[in-house]
Amino acid sequence: MNASSPSPAQNQASTATLYGGVTNRRVTVRDLAAAKQRGEKWAMLTAYDALTAGVFDEAGIPVLLVGDSAGNCHLGYETTVPVTMDQMVMLSAAVVRGTRRSMIVADLPFGSYQESPAQAMHNAARLMKDAGVGAVKLEGGERSARSIELLVEAGIPVMAHIGLTPQSVHAFGGYPVQGRGDEAAHQLLRDAKAVQQAGAFAVVLEAVPAELAAQVTEQLAIPTVGIGGGPDTDAQVLVWTDMAGMTAGRVPKFVKQYANLRAVLGDAAREFAEDVRGGAFPAEEHSFH
Repeated sequence: MNASSPSPAQNQASTATLYGGVTNRRVTVRDLAAAKQRGEKWAMLTAYDALTAGVFDEAGIPVLLVGDSAGNCHLGYETTVPVTMDQMVMLSAAVVRGTRRSMIVADLPFGSYQESPAQAMHNAARLMKDAGVGAVKLEGGERSARSIELLVEAGIPVMAHIGLTPQSVHAFGGYPVQGRGDEAAHQLLRDAKAVQQAGAFAVVLEAVPAELAAQVTEQLAIPTVGIGGGPDTDAQVLVWTDMAGMTAGRVPKFVKQYANLRAVLGDAAREFAEDVRGGAFPAEEHSFH
């Protein structure tokens, strides 16, 4: 084999489809880069526990995000801001234990990386060492570039997150679409190029105009992951409770609900309660003698 010939491992990374194709190891950043090169789109879902993560892993979802969205979805907070590092380590470790194939990316929560690159390094290392994740995600473009650079230099894969960054909800005054208007669009492009230059292996584009997300995707060599960014990004991510119909009340415009698990679970709970109240459960087959 000459120096210019691809190795067997490189061939495997460049030809194996992401969805269900990698079965004997975890998906890596090289697999995601290869998917971008061949134009294969891929899905990412959030996960916060071993049981649910195992279902998504078996379904072939190549990347699972242990998002600080757990604050809204599972911990009862109104925003992601109160989520702590200890909580993220616990949730991330559970997702890692419940999976075999999916690449696990964990969020650095608010206050765990904004102070300095050294703070980002310390907490990212916790997620890698104590939880066993394969990568971390942090919010911010140009303002977070130095932290991304330091983490990447230390061997920690980083997924960036620009556009609508939920940890900045109080600064935004809510969750408005980002990147509208020439100045805002130019800033988003600068942010995208800054995180790529810093070494991020992918970037989430949240709540940005579809045309702008398409432009960013075309100009970047790294994969773009859309959530409210239109159809032209390299990948799509949704919060699993939104996707599966577990979330109560209104969901964001960019969400498609693929099931109504809230109704299914509620019906099962009501049927169980009625069986107990009426004496139908436990029956003979559920009893020991």
